[in-house]
Amino acid sequence: MKKIRYTCMMVAAMTALAQAAGLDFPQALKEIQAPADAKVVTAEFEFTNPTDKPVRIVKYDAACSCMAIKIKDSKLSYGPGESGVLRADFAMGNFSGTVDKVVALWLDDDPADKPSVKLTVRVHIPVLVSLEPKTLKWEVNAAADAQTIRITMNHDSPIRVTAVNSSSPAFQHELKTIEDGKLYELSVKPLEINSPALAILRIETDCSLAQHRLQQAFAVVRKP
Repeated sequence: MKKIRYTCMMVAAMTALAQAAGLDFPQALKEIQAPADAKVVTAEFEFTNPTDKPVRIVKYDAACSCMAIKIKDSKLSYGPGESGVLRADFAMGNFSGTVDKVVALWLDDDPADKPSVKLTVRVHIPVLVSLEPKTLKWEVNAAADAQTIRITMNHDSPIRVTAVNSSSPAFQHELKTIEDGKLYELSVKPLEINSPALAILRIETDCSLAQHRLQQAFAVVRKP
């Protein structure tokens, strides 16, 4: 009896929370497996007003210029039992790997810093050019030994490194071809280790897909 009573209380509490939010989103997280050549992917969030009062969407924001948010028919007010759809279009740009983007909705009397609803679009983007690691680190006054970034191509067709450029003369670098079109090693070494330094390493490839063509890595000399 206690277990049944506890379960009923939990269900009631969850229902109360859904109604307190004003709009019920059955799925607050949408995961998308994006093709390597996709430029834009879309996630749709269905919702319903489960309360006995009208609910109004005051504002919505993705906090990222890469996300465009639309609500079906531009409808912002929903009576009891009414449903709607929020659409989020994510422009992939140069993103790769797993990317989370959050959409926030403010309803009726929500404080400016506390939206009632937060939705997540999780996009899994193929990594055609993998850098491991992406950041090389040295400590000031430590040994200035060379470190290596392993560049692996994860594509059916060969991808070749065509150039490597550094933003700082404080580091020297050397590219080695391990397997043409498949595997490379980039050796990086600080020329002096007595003060902090930072370099952005631009790795250019001949990848046929523009969004995967340019990669960046970092070299940092920092204080302990």
